[in-house]
Amino acid sequence: MSLLKSIDSKFFHTEIPSKPMGKYAHFLTIRVTESYPLFQTDGELNKARVTAGVEDQSLMSRLAMFKRKQSTPERLVGRELLRNYGIITEACEYNEKFEMDHPDSIVYGFAIGDSGSEKSKVVVDTAFSITPFDESHETFTLNAPYESGTMSKQGVVTSRINQQDHIRPQVFFPSIVTLKDPTEGTFLYVMNNILRTRHYGAQTTRTGRLRNELIGVVFADGEIVSNLRWTQMIYDLMKDKIAPPDPLQEADVLDAAKEAIAQLMTEEVIVHTDLIGEAFQALLGEVKSLTSTEEGIQSLLQTADRDAKAYYEKYVKKQGK
Repeated sequence: MSLLKSIDSKFFHTEIPSKPMGKYAHFLTIRVTESYPLFQTDGELNKARVTAGVEDQSLMSRLAMFKRKQSTPERLVGRELLRNYGIITEACEYNEKFEMDHPDSIVYGFAIGDSGSEKSKVVVDTAFSITPFDESHETFTLNAPYESGTMSKQGVVTSRINQQDHIRPQVFFPSIVTLKDPTEGTFLYVMNNILRTRHYGAQTTRTGRLRNELIGVVFADGEIVSNLRWTQMIYDLMKDKIAPPDPLQEADVLDAAKEAIAQLMTEEVIVHTDLIGEAFQALLGEVKSLTSTEEGIQSLLQTADRDAKAYYEKYVKKQGK
């Protein structure tokens, strides 16, 4: 029985296919920081030197949010839900010992040596900040005080002082999350993970709060525009509203993101159906209504689990043997 009434079932497979079948669901996401997260490699914030916009060809350094910094937290939120509702057990450990017959393994993929592997059906690419690097981060001095709360003990000042660059709040990262060959169950599973995930970046920090604003979904028979080009188009539309040190206004970013993606989709050479802005609200409302009750989230997870187990029995189990 279908869980979604607001969109045509033609966009979904009735079962997960074994080979690529040319159906794509692209989740249009604006990721907005709400504290001071860290997206870093070797102790430094990730950044890239690129052109500022599509029209504005001046060079700019932007913060970069690598793909694993996005997909891993969302995957872990999904695993937490599956464990909470008894679909996976504590014996199934991420990156250590995968059970292979549930939505996390089938949708996000796994590799277990000779036991088998499954390619991820979720594709995420590096996301870039709309605003320049220099205006999107700041340096903090970090310390580790003694139990007394001071930085000295018996007249000796501690050397446990360090500096670290952090991303500022209200920095925006446009990001397209693509699900290949979705069933209704896998579509809802991935969308729910995006909506629920709240912390990204370095897992050892107490910060990292980030909210995902979904502005639409594009169903297509191929891949669409890159995160970078979408970000550059948004920058062109918002260039006159960037006034550091003031952050961008979220409403302005969301409006520009919708306008930019609508323009970019007119340039595509694929068949696509765009649910953006108002056209997306019915679907978003239906999903939120479904995931806000225990019965609804259980039905969502069970539907995704049935799809995953059917795929496992038909294709993965034989491979493992």
